[in-house]
Amino acid sequence: MGEILDRMEPLLAMMPAVKAPEGHVHFKNKLAWTAGILIVYFILTNIPVFGLDASSQDMFQYFRALLAGASGSIVHLGIGPIVTASIVLQLLKGADIIHIDTSEVRGQIQYMGLQKLMIFVMIAVEAAPMIVGGFLKPDPAVALSLFGGNVGLLSFIIFLQICLGGVLVFLMDEVVTKWGIGSGVGLFIIAGISQALVNGFINWTPVNDAYAVGFFPRLFGVVLDGANFVQYMGPEVIAFVTTIAIFLVIVYVESTRIEIPLAHTQVRGARARFPVKLIYASVLPMILVRVLQANVQMVGLFLNNVGITIFGEFENQTPLNGIMWFLAPVNSPKDWMWWMPSYVGSHAPWEILTRLGIDA
Repeated sequence: MGEILDRMEPLLAMMPAVKAPEGHVHFKNKLAWTAGILIVYFILTNIPVFGLDASSQDMFQYFRALLAGASGSIVHLGIGPIVTASIVLQLLKGADIIHIDTSEVRGQIQYMGLQKLMIFVMIAVEAAPMIVGGFLKPDPAVALSLFGGNVGLLSFIIFLQICLGGVLVFLMDEVVTKWGIGSGVGLFIIAGISQALVNGFINWTPVNDAYAVGFFPRLFGVVLDGANFVQYMGPEVIAFVTTIAIFLVIVYVESTRIEIPLAHTQVRGARARFPVKLIYASVLPMILVRVLQANVQMVGLFLNNVGITIFGEFENQTPLNGIMWFLAPVNSPKDWMWWMPSYVGSHAPWEILTRLGIDA
């Protein structure tokens, strides 16, 4: 493997990269770069993929909170390729399949170049099944009017747009990492979650029934109409209370420090305390797990669309049975509260509890 890396070194050194700052970047400049990238990101999430049919499906519908991006937009892939490439590369390095000494400058260049190459590969690998599996469908009317009915050519153009969006997300991540505050991956996740929270609180559009999807408009509508509160607001209230409780617990635990008493062996009477954070892991493990789940579900969806249902059957993007159902994330109280009227499913309680245990 070392010889292969040596031969690939010129290619790895040519990987596109954002130039690092030569000196210290002032906080104002960091803030400006971060805000600018965030604005560009939101603009990209509102640029639809040209030629995409309205009946297209989002394979990552249930993972948008952590994968970022936007369904049907040019940044449809979100941060998935970046995180997936990091996981694959870490596994290869941890299994000692690739030998790179990152303590040396040459090894660092090789590692960073290989990571970027892996990201580009993952962009194509994740975009291709969406096209081939029929999830991102070309619009026949556009194909007929512009390409003489050549649907295959339009599908290829859609593929190129998705890949371009993946590359743009990668470059924006590098800009934020080198010139901004924190990392681009974290910034895009925060942006997506914030947008989802605002939408979940104040969205007044009805979807499944006569009441709005947003928590507060739905609450006002149910109360004013005198409707069955448990039926229409039960899961929403539980989700709202749980969200607030988790937020408060995380804030408390994140600010908790454990002070370890220290004593000097050579200086008698010298005492000190070393503060240690109670939690060091942050959200990175959860991001890695969710991205892995997203890739597993993507494989299951692709196989289901081509007629292979040995791992489970799907209805749209929702697994109905099989191992894919057990490996799918639990997205709402409706997925596991089998005693609630709003529960949709026919699984036994032990199956639901098993799925909860796997997801936890």
